[in-house]
Amino acid sequence: MTREFTYPEVGSTDDDTLPGGYHHVRLRERIGHGRPAFHAAADGAMTWGVHRGSGLSVDATADRAASGVEVICGVGVGPVRLRFPCRVVWTVEEDNRIGFAYGTLPGHPESGEESFIVEIDDAEAVWFTVTAFSRPAQWYTKLAGPLNRAVQLAAIRRYIKAARRLVFRA
Repeated sequence: MTREFTYPEVGSTDDDTLPGGYHHVRLRERIGHGRPAFHAAADGAMTWGVHRGSGLSVDATADRAASGVEVICGVGVGPVRLRFPCRVVWTVEEDNRIGFAYGTLPGHPESGEESFIVEIDDAEAVWFTVTAFSRPAQWYTKLAGPLNRAVQLAAIRRYIKAARRLVFRA
């Protein structure tokens, strides 16, 4: 039995216009330079290295992001652990752009979608972009209000730092 996504706009992070009724975040930062850096970051994004590097535990149905792969990320210890179940909704693997997006499944504190894209431009600058739209899905995220947005932005910054660390190891 396949669990349904918790939002109707599945795949919308692959568009420049994000759906209304959600909090939007799009953060793009330069993380390195050159093809080796691009490949290191892209591999880290597609194999959950960015997530693990940001401090999350990762339990996925595949070692690499692909459409339909389910992943449960987590943070915390023992009974004080938040779980974030998601399913990959799309991937892109082009010469200069690699990444994926996943959407929330039942049990996730939020409802929405997040994409992780690594790009290399003509000057060989390597960029990492995280795009998300979300809204609270659980009582505790609704209660958190604006603090919830701050937590999400902090998590995205941790993803970017993790991608940058992967590049420097290349």
